[in-house]
Parts: sequence; structure tokens; C-alpha cells
Amino acid sequence: MRKFLVVLDDSRECLNAMRFAAMRAAHTGGGVQILSIIPPDEFQHWIGVGNIMREEARERIHAHFEVFAKWMRDKQGIDPELVIREGEAVPEILAQIREDDEVGVLVLGAGIEKSGPGPLVTQLSKSSGSLPVPITIVPGELSKERLEAVT
Repeated sequence: MRKFLVVLDDSRECLNAMRFAAMRAAHTGGGVQILSIIPPDEFQHWIGVGNIMREEARERIHAHFEVFAKWMRDKQGIDPELVIREGEAVPEILAQIREDDEVGVLVLGAGIEKSGPGPLVTQLSKSSGSLPVPITIVPGELSKERLEAVT
């Protein structure tokens, strides 16, 4: 089964990327893999404190994931898979794509700020010619109705 890989983070544009991935998966018989990345600098503390912070980060990710997963199950009939990795975002995204040969499309949400579409879109689009899968960039301001129309 082809999976749409979407990155779970705290950005506003993440919502549209999640919606798009779920709708496309529902319309094409695919699946959704949600990737959340814990940056390494969150745990540069004593070992005990770092372990507690790591566990708290995982709990936040699971809670955030469940919100999207419930919507995907209830509205789109998709049961998403959660993957949590630790490290720098772009290398971890690329590693996940390489390690799971069912990932067929990377879905990213583009920010609407004047500073640009966001660091992931900027960094990954620069190397898009050598990526093993296509990237779909979902505009952050796309309405729900428009998303439904294009999926």
C-alpha cells in the first residue's frame, strides 16, 4: 500500500497537510504515516532530566497525533500510523522515506508568513530533484472546501 508521509509539528500549516494526506489516501486506497521528530537539543541535560523530557515529548506527540487520527478515522476512514524519530528534521524525514519503501509521497504544509513557506519546505524543495519520492506542498491558506475539491 502506498503511504502518504506527513510531518506532525506545531505549525499552523500542518493541519492542511494532514487533511490533504488523509483525503488523498482515502480517495486512492492508500495509507497515512504521520512522522513526528523530536529535536536533539531538547535533551541536552543530565541523563535523568533528559529522559523525563523525552518521555514528556512523546506523550505530547501521542496526544497531538490522537486528535488528527480521530478525525482521519471518523471522517476519512483512514487509520494513520505514528512514527516518532529523534534528530534533525530533514535527515530524519529522508531516513524514514528510505527505510519504509511503502512511502510514496511526502506531504508538507507551506506556511503563509512573509519569511517564506517554512524551513522544511525550503530545505526539502532545494534537494527535491534527488529525493526518492515526490513532494506535495499544500498551501497553508487553502480552505477545507478547496482541499476537498483538489483531492
